[in-house]
Amino acid sequence: MNAPQALTRYEAARFALGEAHRVDEVKEIRNMALAMQEYARQANDTELLRQATEIRLRAERRWGELYGVVADKAKPRGSNQHEDRSRSESDPPTLKKMGVTFTQSAKWQQLAALPDDKFEIRVEHAKARVEGMTTSAPSYSKAEYTGENEWFTPPEWVELARRALGGIDLDPASHAIAQETVRADTFFTATDNGLERPWFGRVWLNPPYNRALLSLFVDKLVAEYASGAVWQAILLTHNYTDTEWFHTAASAAQAICFPRGRIRFHAPSGEECSPTQGQALFYFGDGVGFEATFRDVGLIVGPI
Repeated sequence: MNAPQALTRYEAARFALGEAHRVDEVKEIRNMALAMQEYARQANDTELLRQATEIRLRAERRWGELYGVVADKAKPRGSNQHEDRSRSESDPPTLKKMGVTFTQSAKWQQLAALPDDKFEIRVEHAKARVEGMTTSAPSYSKAEYTGENEWFTPPEWVELARRALGGIDLDPASHAIAQETVRADTFFTATDNGLERPWFGRVWLNPPYNRALLSLFVDKLVAEYASGAVWQAILLTHNYTDTEWFHTAASAAQAICFPRGRIRFHAPSGEECSPTQGQALFYFGDGVGFEATFRDVGLIVGPI
């Protein structure tokens, strides 16, 4: 079935996704969406960037759906030689041949497993985040360290922080999706602007990865801790030891954990980030839980 005449690029892509029944077809649509995203950034076309972002996510979910069906059909159902030979001749192409990594495959199948309402929330959040990504203005939507500002901490690291702090009263640089994991008593989003609000209690801070914003959040944390309003905190950043903000945080912290290996953050869309450097977790407070909790996952340095 051919696409109707006079469709916009967005409508044509949605139509093509609806007609696609093979993983290679869907992968090609995703590749076109990625190219469209790059073009939109260069052209400062925010609306096109939103549309391309949506198509990419829908293509990734569709790929996950189709691959799940293909993989299920390829599962062994017999043991005789004829069946084995027939199956080997009809096996689906490997991920490598499709140009898909294992991580991408897993993430796209996770998108496919989401209920429709949850997936649509993911799409809307991802589209909302492109505001400002076509400009050079510092904002929560444009990062200078990782390509995006909002990278969410994997659940296992949040749980370590919760255990070390005894709870999380405030997450001052957060996102509604991130709170599915963090579950802080109070949290501030980019719209709330946590830099202009009072901080208190036990704080978990994974700041936006923008040079200017990150420095401001570190300064705010150090000041609130010095005032006594914040009585415990854990700050997660990249291990940029040559920066001024790193030394500001290190000078005020009781201890720092340098994890073994790199922490793989997650975008609101569910994509996994592969950082180019390691991370550091700074502990502010006088408790003993931090070292006891984090010593098995990295090198503890402190007290400072």
